Amino acid sequence: MARSGSPGSITVLGECVADIFEDSAQSGPDGLSLRAMPGGGPANTAVALARLGTPTRFLGRFSNDTFGTLFRARLGASGVDLTASVNASEPSTLAVADLDGTGQAAYTFYADGAADWQWTDHELAQATNDDAVCLHTGSLALVRQPGGSRVEDHLAQAREHATVSIDPNVRPLLVPPPVYRERLPRWCAAADILRLSEEDCGILAPGASFEEACDTWHAAGTPLIVITLGGRGALVSLHGNRAIVPAPPVAIVDTVGAGDSFTAGLLHRLAASARLGGRIDDLTLEDVIDACTFAAHVAALTCSVSGANPPWADGPTLRIGTAPRLPQLGN
Repeated sequence: MARSGSPGSITVLGECVADIFEDSAQSGPDGLSLRAMPGGGPANTAVALARLGTPTRFLGRFSNDTFGTLFRARLGASGVDLTASVNASEPSTLAVADLDGTGQAAYTFYADGAADWQWTDHELAQATNDDAVCLHTGSLALVRQPGGSRVEDHLAQAREHATVSIDPNVRPLLVPPPVYRERLPRWCAAADILRLSEEDCGILAPGASFEEACDTWHAAGTPLIVITLGGRGALVSLHGNRAIVPAPPVAIVDTVGAGDSFTAGLLHRLAASARLGGRIDDLTLEDVIDACTFAAHVAALTCSVSGANPPWADGPTLRIGTAPRLPQLGN
């Protein structure tokens, strides 16, 4: 049963990644100029949540290198609580992005031995927060070892008092798809909310329709599944009751961080309407459609600017193209 009253805070557990882009204006035959931007799926989601106004706590392992300093600065400037995060001696994770003509990004990762995957049981025990209404995690932190299995155990404990949200954010170049498929039933058993892209769906359930995949994951234990479809919007499935939520029109600069912003918009809207805080048994399809409509606007705003730069609730970027402002609760 979701809590009533105060919406409470959301905890995000996962990695920070330095997204490396070519600066074509500065590159030439004598050298390639690169620009490093703070990213990583869970970190992007935490930033977006905090900018939307949700009290947000980030559990991450920050390297002592230059990139770790960059990550802390970005999260802190967005209003994310970092008091439970860990200082680590291992290096930061790097992802070199290659953007195609439509703004879609493909990544090459440099992640072996990085700080993000080295969680210990002691570190996670110290990070427990019974006041959070939701724990969101996923991406590489949930599947890379040695920390991934410990994060899974942490989810089981958090589930006693909080809604659990997972975004698999599949990275087949780093982790073989069969590893994801083998572990996905355990994630579904722990998760109240599963948000994934259509690309993720194709890897995790090859040959299955979206509806068939949703039914399989519902049967494994997850009541709410949201599959984002890019410019076609999102498919929502709550206990098998389904709807399509359209995406607003937007002039796309790139799609970096769009899925993470969608997740943040979804969780923010549900938290603001006091729908989180345990099992989501009282959630209705209308609640989910409302939250996903809001989330689609947040993702569209992120696509309208360069990089994973989600909007602020009261910022100047809330009006883009022909898309309306971010809808308010009750609208």
